[in-house]
Amino acid sequence: MIELAHLQILSAGLFAIGTYGVLARRSAVLILMSIELMLNAVNINLVGYAAFVDFDEATRSFGQVLVIFVITIAAAELALAIAIILRLYRNRSTVNVDEIDLMKW
Repeated sequence: MIELAHLQILSAGLFAIGTYGVLARRSAVLILMSIELMLNAVNINLVGYAAFVDFDEATRSFGQVLVIFVITIAAAELALAIAIILRLYRNRSTVNVDEIDLMKW
C-alpha cells in the first residue's frame, strides 16, 4: 500500500535531481527542464498531501486546484523562457549559459 511517506520520498528525490540539474548543467534548455522537474516534484507532494491527510472534501479539492494552478504557471514560464532562449540562440548562436554575457558591461 502506498503511503504519504512514499510520495514524499519520491518528491524529494525528483526535487534533488532537479536541483542537481540546475546547478550542474550549462545548457539553458537543460536548466529549464530541471526547473520543470522541480515543479513536478512539488505537484506530487501537493497531490499526495491532499489525498492522504484527513480533510473535508472542499479542502481536498483545494490541493488539486493548487496543482492545476502550478501547472498553468509552469506552462507560462516555459513558453516565456523558450522564447528568450530562442532569441539568445539567434543572436549569440549558443545556449550555453557560461558563454552568454549579454548583461555584462
